[in-house]
Amino acid sequence: MIKHDPAAGPTVIKCFTKFPPQPSSTILIVGGGFLDGYDAMRAFREACSAIFSAVHPLFGHDDAAVRHTALVTAIPLNEHPLLAQHQADPADHARRLLATSTNRHHRDRALEALEDWNHDTSGLENASDIAARDHYARLRTARASWDGDGTGGDSYSDAPPF
Repeated sequence: MIKHDPAAGPTVIKCFTKFPPQPSSTILIVGGGFLDGYDAMRAFREACSAIFSAVHPLFGHDDAAVRHTALVTAIPLNEHPLLAQHQADPADHARRLLATSTNRHHRDRALEALEDWNHDTSGLENASDIAARDHYARLRTARASWDGDGTGGDSYSDAPPF
């Protein structure tokens, strides 16, 4: 039995050694991280490896919609410190998604992930991606220009009645 000593920092109980992780492999991290006192976050972190293990085989599914959804599901899981070392496989799948998919949500997630993982995405973006990025930038700029009082400043002719 392994006992966790909070003063010693995080305790890794078992880590997989093969990729993809085998069903018998589990990762349990206790203590030492951001939001560790929040039970739901701790439970999610403990489940990341198992969820990733379940989703990863779907990267090779015959149906492109299933492959792309599996990748988009796996991207946030891959930010887990013990899964981050396996970013090469999702990155390859993200490149394939960008070569074939027109789904805006999937493309945005794949591009963001590749950028977060320090991959060059300049040759992977199409005109639609560039237009969407410009649109999002305009929305962020407009939102940032609003007053802090919630009335929208000069954006509205009248202040709301509440």
